[in-house]
Amino acid sequence: MRNLGYKGEIISFEPMKSAFKKLKKNASNDSNWKVFNCSIGEKDGFTTINIAKNSVSSSLLDNLPQLTESEPMAEYITKETITIRKLDSVFEELNIYNKNIYLKIDTQGYEEMVLIGAENVLKYVKGIQIEMSFVPSYKGSIVFDEMKTILNNLGFHMLAFENGFYDKKTGIQLEIDGIFYKKIRD
Repeated sequence: MRNLGYKGEIISFEPMKSAFKKLKKNASNDSNWKVFNCSIGEKDGFTTINIAKNSVSSSLLDNLPQLTESEPMAEYITKETITIRKLDSVFEELNIYNKNIYLKIDTQGYEEMVLIGAENVLKYVKGIQIEMSFVPSYKGSIVFDEMKTILNNLGFHMLAFENGFYDKKTGIQLEIDGIFYKKIRD
């Protein structure tokens, strides 16, 4: 975001200890970047994250064979107990009610749970960028059409998408990032 020229406030959540350490270091010289060592989801408490060899494929959900067939480095190698919080629970602490909020959700199949835990917060969110699967990579995750329907029902409408993960062997697009905004009045 900074490389694109954005100078406003950034709030990041990272649950894994090693990844959080890197995130905290990257944000350390930026007074407008707050970082939190927790996952965002549908509940407050503790849970277990599956850590992948490549780190970026780590998820609260079990992976499906399609994921490791298309990306062998997505294989899980260990687990870690992490803190999980609802966005609704942390919103008060953030004090961002009168801000222009753009919410980016990249939680490896757990996106629906993030939305469930953000029921009250979503009325303050103007835009959402969210990972959407055409082919599920994680057990219990939902696919593109289901996520689009959920977001539409919440008042968000698709504006654009960015290419995401694809199977390098077959060329099949597996995921994209959907970019949604609240409908602008006519």
